[in-house]
Amino acid sequence: MTYIINNVNQHKDDIKLRRTHGIQPAVEAPQSSRSGEGSMFEGFESGRIAVDGVEIAYVAAGAGEPLLMLHGFPQTKALWARIAPPELVALGYRVICADLRGYGASDKPPARADLTNYSFRAMAADQLGLMKTLGHERFHLVGHDRGARVAHRLALDHPAAVASVTLMDIVPTAVMLGDLRREVAQSYWHWFFLAQPAPFPERMIEANPDLFYETCLFGWGAAGLQDFDVEQLAAYRASWHDAKAIAGGCNDYRAALAVDLAHDLAEQGRRISAPALILYGASGAMAQHYDLPATWADRCTTIDARAVPGGHFFPDSAPVEVTEQVAAFLGRHPFTPVSE
Repeated sequence: MTYIINNVNQHKDDIKLRRTHGIQPAVEAPQSSRSGEGSMFEGFESGRIAVDGVEIAYVAAGAGEPLLMLHGFPQTKALWARIAPPELVALGYRVICADLRGYGASDKPPARADLTNYSFRAMAADQLGLMKTLGHERFHLVGHDRGARVAHRLALDHPAAVASVTLMDIVPTAVMLGDLRREVAQSYWHWFFLAQPAPFPERMIEANPDLFYETCLFGWGAAGLQDFDVEQLAAYRASWHDAKAIAGGCNDYRAALAVDLAHDLAEQGRRISAPALILYGASGAMAQHYDLPATWADRCTTIDARAVPGGHFFPDSAPVEVTEQVAAFLGRHPFTPVSE
């Protein structure tokens, strides 16, 4: 696996130096405008790191135990703008918020015929490569929605890299796709719409992106327009109007059915070895259809499961509560960072 740094705030010599001596990278003036999130990540460095030819966009700030935060659909790393800065940074963490491949400012490569390059395994490898290139061999991991599925896969495939994992508002992919009760299918209709062969869903969405994605945001539980920060919502909208991002999201869901389900079924019985925090929206569809603590109990070695006020998008609607829960969990599971 190759890691190439492009358009970041550290020079190659800085990277070599900190890999050799285990020191933090030098941080120049933040370039948040280049990341597309404006002032939301003020004080964060921004950049794009290529992992096996796919550039992953990120923002980063702080010093201490590294913490990688991954967004879901139909959002971007802007999801964490009221959680990462300044709260988690101020608590003493090196916070990295990244866009998944196919989303936000990360690359959106064409899907392979077998869709493996949009699998959660491929996305997990992207994020592992990002963190290794930034000098973090082991790190805390937080994910919401699709980002939580990537985090789940990363924790299974690369357990030595994950000090703790927080999964927000998901059940395992095999559980979701193996339990198509009427009410589940009705709530999660988008899984099957987005997974239709290209270019059918792409063209339908492109006809009115705001209508489609707002239906997703405001239709999955207890969220309304008032629950979303104006600047964060603007960042989401910018991605919605990117034809390559639309295709990227569709390819993500196609791969879930074509690739990820088989991966999960082949590994039934495996447990996450890292301490795991399961957060879920108390008023969301996921909590209505599943007993999340019970669902995850036999899939984790150490588990803490808690409900958060709100629906599926509780990181947007309840950032204070999310920050409190994540910070308390991380505080219970500290570790000594290891650098390359």
